[in-house]
Amino acid sequence: MKILLLGKNGQIGWELQRTMTPLGIVTALDYKELNLEDFDDVRETIRAIRPQIILNASAYTAVDKAENEPEKAFAINATVPGILAQEARSLSAALIHFSTDYVFDGAKTTPYTEKDIPNPLNVYGQSKLAGEHAIEVTGGANLVFRTAWVYSTRRDNFVTKVLQWSRNNEALRIVEDQISSPTWARYLAEVIAVLVARAEGDAYNYFMKKSGIYHLAGKGGVSRFYLAQEILRLDPCKDEQLATIIQSAHTSEFPTPAMRPLFTALNCTHFETALNLEIPPWDESLRLALDDGVPRI
Repeated sequence: MKILLLGKNGQIGWELQRTMTPLGIVTALDYKELNLEDFDDVRETIRAIRPQIILNASAYTAVDKAENEPEKAFAINATVPGILAQEARSLSAALIHFSTDYVFDGAKTTPYTEKDIPNPLNVYGQSKLAGEHAIEVTGGANLVFRTAWVYSTRRDNFVTKVLQWSRNNEALRIVEDQISSPTWARYLAEVIAVLVARAEGDAYNYFMKKSGIYHLAGKGGVSRFYLAQEILRLDPCKDEQLATIIQSAHTSEFPTPAMRPLFTALNCTHFETALNLEIPPWDESLRLALDDGVPRI
């Protein structure tokens, strides 16, 4: 099976490259090898490789910067996914794409389901929602996974930042009014590997029967404040911590160019039921991630 992976150096892409390798011939590309803003090159690359599965782990993820670069954000997050869906359908290939909890406005107080109406607050969320729509209107064997607060132990993310802050500061101030579902990148990659393996070489027909949008994130919801406490509690190198105090704060105390939705926990029941896979609690995944070794901070 030929697999094309875009965004190989991102948190999800790095893990996918490793979980996909036993399942087929993987062509893994990143921005240096494929300019996603060159739409003709994107099409020509897909047609030359003729993959049976396209995994799109690439995205414009600079949430604040997107406010001043909407054209670039929409090009990468909206136009490119539409192109991938079109090319995948023409090749009878499957497309697996990752979206975000930021398609929601955070006005709910219970976890969002796939039936809830998106209403993004910032350009990044708007561009990701446009990407979902571009895939949907194309049709074909497309799975879109909305995820949230993705972390790993090898890239810059909230988990590694908290660990780094704890080594440089005696007191930390963490917002308590942002709540979502932390998601380990490796878990996402392992789930995709299971689904690809189930396709048994017939990805198009298998994923055609499963096509749609799914929420896929760590089970449950947690505030950044409590998440930070858990990160420090599970830190494999506690003796390196300087921080002895964690103070709660509010998002309004840290103004940013882009508005952040405050509550975006995701309900993943539809995923578990439709795809027959169980999602572990967010804190269990965090423990496994930090048990895996000393994070690169």
